[in-house]
Amino acid sequence: MASESTIVSVTARQVFTERGHPGVETTIVTQNGARGRATATAGVSVGIHEVQFAYDGGDRWGGRGVQQAVQNITDVIGPAITGMDASHQREVDDAIIKLDGTPNKANLGGNATASVSAAVLQAGAASLGIPLYRHIGGVNACILPVPGVITLRGSRRYGGGLRAGSKPTYSYMCYGFNSYSEASYAAWETAREYFRLLWERLNVESWRGVGLVAPGIVKHDRELWDIMLQAVVNKGYEGQIGFQVDVAASSYFEPKTQRYVGLFSAGEKSRDDLFKLYREMVANYPFVILEDPLEEFDLEGHAMLTRELGIEIVGDDLFTTNVERLQEGIEAGAANTVLLKVNQIGTITEAFDTVQLAYRHGYGVMPCKSRGEGVAIADYTVGLGTGHLREEATGEVANRFLEIEAELGSRAKFLGKQALKLQNH
Repeated sequence: MASESTIVSVTARQVFTERGHPGVETTIVTQNGARGRATATAGVSVGIHEVQFAYDGGDRWGGRGVQQAVQNITDVIGPAITGMDASHQREVDDAIIKLDGTPNKANLGGNATASVSAAVLQAGAASLGIPLYRHIGGVNACILPVPGVITLRGSRRYGGGLRAGSKPTYSYMCYGFNSYSEASYAAWETAREYFRLLWERLNVESWRGVGLVAPGIVKHDRELWDIMLQAVVNKGYEGQIGFQVDVAASSYFEPKTQRYVGLFSAGEKSRDDLFKLYREMVANYPFVILEDPLEEFDLEGHAMLTRELGIEIVGDDLFTTNVERLQEGIEAGAANTVLLKVNQIGTITEAFDTVQLAYRHGYGVMPCKSRGEGVAIADYTVGLGTGHLREEATGEVANRFLEIEAELGSRAKFLGKQALKLQNH
């Protein structure tokens, strides 16, 4: 006899996403009418080790249409998992992985498998009548994260980063507070002051809560760090708010010359040049997190930075939420934190396996919603007890965190600085 959590319907469609290109959305319905809905889309900086997405090609949507992924869900994945129990995540994911049969989801597309897997997770929680974070983490899911707020985008101000989209991006990380709600207010307040200073000093307006710095406005990102620091000082949050930068260094790396072109300032930089700059950043500014500070094949360089700088070094393109890639990094001592993006690897189970591997070896985990994870990233963060995540001090994800914080009441915990991988800071 079918249980209340039995999957009875799997549907998919192409949708618009905040990335500016289509994503694939899957909806799962269970026997008792519970629903789960999830979207998968590609990111700005895409690592070589990520799973392969199914795209339509051709002229429509710049070749990035996902009707093929939709069809794969409708014709192949949906029929295979209908009748399975949505609350048994690993069993469903194992069936999807076996159905695809490739190590990089090249058959069905990682966007197809990821959207289905995440929708199953949500449907499973809903069918059981429990919050998603509790479905993931059980009764121990009570840690609210150190949040951040983005301050700046704009990759081409120095003539490089043609593959980088909007990277490097800078954020404030608000760790020196007693609760998520206090940290989110401090983020909002400090960001407003930063944008005021950005206009006052550089005549740059913020758009949708982000500063966009075009070519010719500054000669070096150091000018932006100064403004970020001044805003923190002006609001009285020294020692409570640090800086995070997503460098996406691979997007600036030219393999033929072994140089990084147009990163942080005009001209070319060697790895040693970047090492020198990172030392300066950590010594003179409150940087607490560097994400992908070197190109994604440079495990040795990431290990050297991790040992020397004593701050959190995050692997995104470096690890791509991949167990095998993370294991290589662990053996090399590269980085100390893995960025969590479910849609980099293709299923919830594989992503969460990466999380557990990281924890077993003392690595941190930093969730990020940039691949279509959406508001569910809040529940992933609390359910997995990661203690921090990329941005999300404001906006719809922040609203979900505030809801969870209120629901947990006195059981809610905020680890603050302890949630970050910092040494001697």
